[in-house]
Amino acid sequence: MPKPKFGAFNQGDIPKIAVFNKATIPLGVDLDQLIAAMQVYINQFIVPVWATPANLVKSTGFIAGAWAMVFLDDADQPAKVFVRTTLQNGDLVSVSASHELVEMLVDPAINLMSTGPDPAIIYAYESADPVEALTFPVNGIPMSDFVYPAYFEVFRKAGSVKFDQLDKVTQPFQILSGGYQIIFKAGQWSQVFGSASKKKAFVAEDRREHRSQQRTKAQLERADLKEIAKEEAKAAAGLRGARKSGHSNAKARVLSRFNRRKRT
Repeated sequence: MPKPKFGAFNQGDIPKIAVFNKATIPLGVDLDQLIAAMQVYINQFIVPVWATPANLVKSTGFIAGAWAMVFLDDADQPAKVFVRTTLQNGDLVSVSASHELVEMLVDPAINLMSTGPDPAIIYAYESADPVEALTFPVNGIPMSDFVYPAYFEVFRKAGSVKFDQLDKVTQPFQILSGGYQIIFKAGQWSQVFGSASKKKAFVAEDRREHRSQQRTKAQLERADLKEIAKEEAKAAAGLRGARKSGHSNAKARVLSRFNRRKRT
């Protein structure tokens, strides 16, 4: 069995994200103000829900050891926010940037997936797509709505908890009219849309280098059930050993206290 490759992303560290603009098209928002608003978006809205902190740093290019959010003109370039493409789609750069930001923090390797209401489907763990048409202001700048972890918990009952920041989603895996969900079914990636109009708009968009396209480039492999069973058995044995050791230590402490009292 080939050795798996892991995307560790400096686990345990708070990532630094270099933010810089290489677009020739005006962003429609001051970059310094946008960065400040996105930092508030992280600290006050994303972190309390997803526990994924990050520090945004304005730069002129990539920084060694840092993640990056790059503003470029078109989606034919490997970056995060495509200014011309965003504006041609009738969207705001601040909304696209915050959309990418929350999804970057929740699933930086673009490889998380979830089971859901249909057992034949695997659902991409994208935190903004299902509600991407909705926005709310942060420092006066529109930011993207995003879903909460409960959104991907199919056992949740409708209306039982909060499923997105703006509280417009009423049940797990619901797709609002202006949103969509990336799914994997029968060996193929595709999308489910919240409305016919959203599907029409999505098809017309330039999706090159977007996360929905990045997922299609990865090769999925079936899990080795024997290896999983072996690792589960090993973990269970370790847990039993730890409990046994803890029980023995507790018994030894009790006997020690008893012996001390007996001697006195």
